[in-house]
Amino acid sequence: MNKKRVVISAVVVAVMVGLVCLQVREWQKFDWGKFWSQTGNVHWLYIASAIGLIYVTYVPRALRWKILLRPVCQTTTGHLLAPTVIGFAGLALLGRPGELMRPYLIARRTGLTMSDQMAVWTVERIFDTGAFAILVAVDLVASPALRNLPYFDRFRDAGVVLVVAVCAMTAFAVAVRRSYRTIGAWMERTFGKVSPAVGRKVAHKIYAFGEGLNTIHDAGSFLQVVGLSLFIWLIIALTYHQVIHAYPAPLAELRISHVILLMGFSIVGSTVQLPVVGGGAQLATIAALLHVFSIPNELAVSAGMMLWLVTFIAVTPIGLLLAHREHVSLTKVTRESAQEQAAET
Repeated sequence: MNKKRVVISAVVVAVMVGLVCLQVREWQKFDWGKFWSQTGNVHWLYIASAIGLIYVTYVPRALRWKILLRPVCQTTTGHLLAPTVIGFAGLALLGRPGELMRPYLIARRTGLTMSDQMAVWTVERIFDTGAFAILVAVDLVASPALRNLPYFDRFRDAGVVLVVAVCAMTAFAVAVRRSYRTIGAWMERTFGKVSPAVGRKVAHKIYAFGEGLNTIHDAGSFLQVVGLSLFIWLIIALTYHQVIHAYPAPLAELRISHVILLMGFSIVGSTVQLPVVGGGAQLATIAALLHVFSIPNELAVSAGMMLWLVTFIAVTPIGLLLAHREHVSLTKVTRESAQEQAAET
């Protein structure tokens, strides 16, 4: 493990410890007997359907990647499905280092370079961010059911900021797609005044980003990718809805608009993530249930943990089975993917 990764890991752990400390006062009142009772009494059919919905999302994810590969490679959704599922299982088990696994496995399967797949991955992240932001922003702006929540005005302002951010990101992407070589050269000159190495690295990322955007080669592909991205996030919202409604009132009384807002907290919290144990997603979800939706402690903690298990961890069994069938070692692939990316940059 290099010094940079040690520092990043230390910062993440420090943030996690800080978030946990903020909850200490609440946990002192925690009734573990009630927690296990409420967890054991969930409607498991709802949980099973939620897991099924999460599994469904990997098909449109593979289809979206196939569409983004069209200019350079003709493949099938089925051909990309196993690397997609294995990649998400690696992310769940290994944390952020596992993020490179999916691009690496797809590169190996299609015969393309890791750089090509990282460009596709970057574009995919843009569409995911945009689709998620649009869904949450529309929910905040258009749903009357949210107006009685505490901090609603702040949430609505956040929705406006999300819309502005998506518009700015779109404008930047369009500019880079049209003139990425010019922008990259300008970035290299500008940052190169401080450090030539940094200048080259920034320029390389701009070039990769611009080339990645060229994967959307016509209006039809663009509309398909937008539609698939929105569909994926709607399915994820329905997954949250199923988990929440597996519990009794007051959780079962939450509407889909409440659930989408809760999903927003969870996704933002997931930026703080540790292997296997997760982190920010659970804490952000539990905090929102406690302080925004006024859910009792034990019920909030149970639901927060269940949402994390269903949406993030549930892929690991099928992912490990596919990895065994494909003769893939998660740790080896993670190491090789990091080495290959480093070599190409």
